[in-house]
Amino acid sequence: MRTIEGLDLPPGYTVVSLRERGDAFAHACAIAGEAGAGAFVHVGRYDLVEFAVVLEPEEPLAGARRAFYAGMHALAEAIAAHCPPERDVAFRWPDAVVFDAGLVGGGRLAWPQGCGEEDVPDWLVFGAMLRAADLGGAETGLAPDSTSLVAAGFELVETQAIAESFARHLLLAFDTWGERGFRGVGEAYLERLQKAPGEKRIIDGAGDLLVTPAGGGPAARSSLTQALRACAWYDPARGAPARA
Repeated sequence: MRTIEGLDLPPGYTVVSLRERGDAFAHACAIAGEAGAGAFVHVGRYDLVEFAVVLEPEEPLAGARRAFYAGMHALAEAIAAHCPPERDVAFRWPDAVVFDAGLVGGGRLAWPQGCGEEDVPDWLVFGAMLRAADLGGAETGLAPDSTSLVAAGFELVETQAIAESFARHLLLAFDTWGERGFRGVGEAYLERLQKAPGEKRIIDGAGDLLVTPAGGGPAARSSLTQALRACAWYDPARGAPARA
């Protein structure tokens, strides 16, 4: 499918294009119940890569929330497919994307308000946002722990291709989930997650992260639900990734 804006996605997606000041994540959440699975909301901006996709899970929210990891894996694979060579794409637990050692954006997940952990949600929305260009901070050295795609060597023409690549990689991630179970998706996510030397990590059935330190001992649990609600990488006042 190719829209008038030129976004080319595989079959199964329906493109919803917003103007530059639109909010892809909020809009996807607003239309999710009516639009259904595969609705792909895209905002055409020069400074951000911004999109969100509606999903329709078939299991209770407690386990369905793990779809977030499929989205993060697809996002990282999309960046890696178009980035300059020998650059690392990593995650900061659970939702921040670090590229070339700088915060570049992240992912979000939403579900219907009031949906219980044992209820099958009518929809989920995975949203992604990446800083394409940031002349106000990261690129001028005012935020040394942040970066943008342009500052890291991307060509501007590639930013739209990231959304297209994400859509394809998301389908592949769910295919892996269907064939191998969640483990294949979880392991792919964990390979990119920043960690301390020697520690062991697993993702449990509720999506929580369990970390066993190098010296052994009880595993520390980090709640996926709480971390997603905090969304530490996102600056709501600016409607953009935070400047770390």
